[in-house]
Amino acid sequence: MITSLSIKNYALIDNLQVNFNQGFSIITGETGAGKSILLGGLSLILGKRADLSSIKDVSKKCIIEAVFDVTNYNLQSLFEANDLDYEPQTIIRREILPTGKSRAFINDSPVNLNSLQILGEQLIDIHSQHQTLQLVDDAFQFEIIDALANNNSKLNTYSQQLKAYKSIQKELENLLSFKAEAIKEYDYHSFLLNELNEANLIEGELETLEEAYETLNNVEEIKESLILSSQLFNDEEVGLITALTTLKNNFKKISRFSDKYENLYHRIESSFIELDDVFSEIETFQEHLDADPERLDQVNSKLQILNNLFKKHVVSTVSELIEIKEELTLKVSETENLDETIQKKEEELIEVEATINKTAETIHKKRIQAIPELTKQLESILKELGMPNAKFNVSLKTSNTFYLNGKDDLSFMFSANKGGQFNELKKAASGGELSRIMLAIKSILSKYKQLPTIMFDEIDSGVSGEISNKMGQIMLQMSHTMQVFAITHIPQIAAKGNTHFKVYKEDIDNVTVTNLKKLNHDERLVEIAQMLGGIEISNSAMAHAKQLLN
Repeated sequence: MITSLSIKNYALIDNLQVNFNQGFSIITGETGAGKSILLGGLSLILGKRADLSSIKDVSKKCIIEAVFDVTNYNLQSLFEANDLDYEPQTIIRREILPTGKSRAFINDSPVNLNSLQILGEQLIDIHSQHQTLQLVDDAFQFEIIDALANNNSKLNTYSQQLKAYKSIQKELENLLSFKAEAIKEYDYHSFLLNELNEANLIEGELETLEEAYETLNNVEEIKESLILSSQLFNDEEVGLITALTTLKNNFKKISRFSDKYENLYHRIESSFIELDDVFSEIETFQEHLDADPERLDQVNSKLQILNNLFKKHVVSTVSELIEIKEELTLKVSETENLDETIQKKEEELIEVEATINKTAETIHKKRIQAIPELTKQLESILKELGMPNAKFNVSLKTSNTFYLNGKDDLSFMFSANKGGQFNELKKAASGGELSRIMLAIKSILSKYKQLPTIMFDEIDSGVSGEISNKMGQIMLQMSHTMQVFAITHIPQIAAKGNTHFKVYKEDIDNVTVTNLKKLNHDERLVEIAQMLGGIEISNSAMAHAKQLLN
């Protein structure tokens, strides 16, 4: 419920601050006093687009702020979904700057108009004769039936199941689409994969092959060098081994005379051992080094294969080729196993479809059971509102389509006159009748679900005193479970309110401003008397006003 409203520098309002209570609040005032301005300011809080022409003094900014008690509205999840700080006393502020730029805040957090509208829909329902078109909307008609059917829990379950169903359906569509494309590419991918498999790729083999190629391709030069090296080591007169042996023996003789000679001896001995090992390796290389044209061809062929693969796949290492092979293996495998995957997904879809059909059937049955009670209550209320022959013909048919709220097609037909043909609401009911139907529906809904604050804007226009009296009684009953406002010109309705506000104009320093005032009992008595008999209050009007208030 709205607990306070502050409007500064908006239209004819200079500075207005008003607090509201629970229950039924009345707003009255002469035509042109500014009730529409009040609604306009409130609409900005609910996310309506701002207009620079709305600013009273264009050198200052316009500020509209409202405080709402949202304790009983269960809006925590909505705040969380919109990344807002939840506060039981939620403050919504709207600013229009002199530049024309508009800013909005919820609990001091900047928000866009979409967030404002989403929250606003949960807080205030401003209803006028022009908004009765909501009555002909299927979603609203289902909302009425589902409220009586107590379908909220089942609809939440259905919504989750529908989300899962559509997700699986999308996955299946993607698989089928992928299959169509994959089949086109399967042969090409298979060819590439076979080529890579035949290459028998081994991590690090490129370096090994390149080394083998260099050795085999230069075998004569290497052999010649090894033979020469072997001769340098093994010559009986001047070979390195002979020289080092002599050197080692010489120092061995004198090593006992000094530590320094002994150290040199050990160093020479180490060098001898190392060179002797080198000599052995040279001998081994020499023994195993032979020209092998066949092996050279094999190595050269494998290198050529690798280089061709590098160019084809635009890579430079065997590791990258192995990665590509693994990717192609996966793609080919997916294509080969696609039918099995699709079949499993189809079976999963059938299973979820059966579950959602079961939930939709339960929703349908509960709606069927609720429809007679709905029509009974509607026709009873409308009879009291001067429509004794109003009849409704509401029927449901199960379709093959999963809608957002079930599988039902709804027919909501109406007849205003005895013996008249049933027709669509928008064709069968006048504007005044639609207003009364909407009031009846809101009255019924208020018994079954928590509704936001509702503001009826001259919904009583064009009705008689007795019917307006009943309308006032219905609004008063609604206010027992929710906050209700009525902007009215009808004294019978005005007298029903728990609280009464008057919108009025006054001239201050030759400037006309609109203001809103909470009336005390005596002021309220005068206001209702004037609504009954005009500015000049007669004794009979005053007596009638007292009677209405009592």
